[in-house]
Amino acid sequence: MGIRAFFASITPQTLGQFLEDPDMVEALLYPDYDSLPPNSMSLDKAWHGLHYLLTGDPVGGEPPLSLAILDGAEIGPDLDYGPARYLTPDEVKTVAQALAALTPETLAQRYDPGAMEEKNVYPAIWAEEGNEGLEFLLGYYSALQRFYTDAAARGDVVIHCLT
Repeated sequence: MGIRAFFASITPQTLGQFLEDPDMVEALLYPDYDSLPPNSMSLDKAWHGLHYLLTGDPVGGEPPLSLAILDGAEIGPDLDYGPARYLTPDEVKTVAQALAALTPETLAQRYDPGAMEEKNVYPAIWAEEGNEGLEFLLGYYSALQRFYTDAAARGDVVIHCLT
């Protein structure tokens, strides 16, 4: 099974409802996979590798790129791997701009399977997968770029969690 990252963009009004009743967050972020909510996506198991390529750090990094996958304000109950996190519409726009400026070629230059293995970047496949691991990450990177660009254009909040 493994750890996966799930993202949804919601209106600021919906965020207001979630802030009033944080238990509603779980219903959004743990969907029936046969019918995902609109404006949502999964990074599957690429989340940690992408975070590392974006920030150079397996657990932190500098905003705005650190906000894209693992950072943001906590909301709701503790889920499988901590509470969900959200980004405000202004943060979403900033992340979208930062991702748009970062080309897949630049990310490819940062790809170092040996270093990723040493730093325990999940999943531990990088050394054995080599360039196939990079292609796996870059495919999801394009989807992440589109997701944030679309969310920013709508003026949405992004909410995400690890499942």
